[in-house]
Amino acid sequence: MKINTKVFGEIDIEEDKIINFVNGIIGFPDLKRFTLIYDAEKGVNAGIRWLQCMDEPTFALPVMDPLAVMDSYNPVVDDELFKKLGEMHEDNTLVLVSATIPKDITKMSVNLQGPFVINVDERKACQVIVDNADYPVKYYVYDILKARKGGE
Repeated sequence: MKINTKVFGEIDIEEDKIINFVNGIIGFPDLKRFTLIYDAEKGVNAGIRWLQCMDEPTFALPVMDPLAVMDSYNPVVDDELFKKLGEMHEDNTLVLVSATIPKDITKMSVNLQGPFVINVDERKACQVIVDNADYPVKYYVYDILKARKGGE
């Protein structure tokens, strides 16, 4: 499937790379089909990745692994929210959080309160709300990422 994206230009995505968000994402319930775009040389777990919408090619969200910025990230979420995603276990579950990357990069933040949970085997996903004050909507990460890159 070819789409003309705002961020990446024209790309060709294989059908088996499309992730279906059963209920859409928060604020965009009609956007349900996405793909994950990342630098193949760095691998799927490297830095910023993009959740590219297949239904609306101009819509793409920068996302990242929350463990890259908070080692202790382990939100408790009602298992009922995952029933539509199929059988989930540690080996087939990918958790990502959206990133905000403003012009002033030192103000970069991630949303730890609204993670995306993906069953990679079934290619089904949902976005959940974590009700925990330890996980803010704006968690500033520039200093954390800079320290980790420097090996601190």
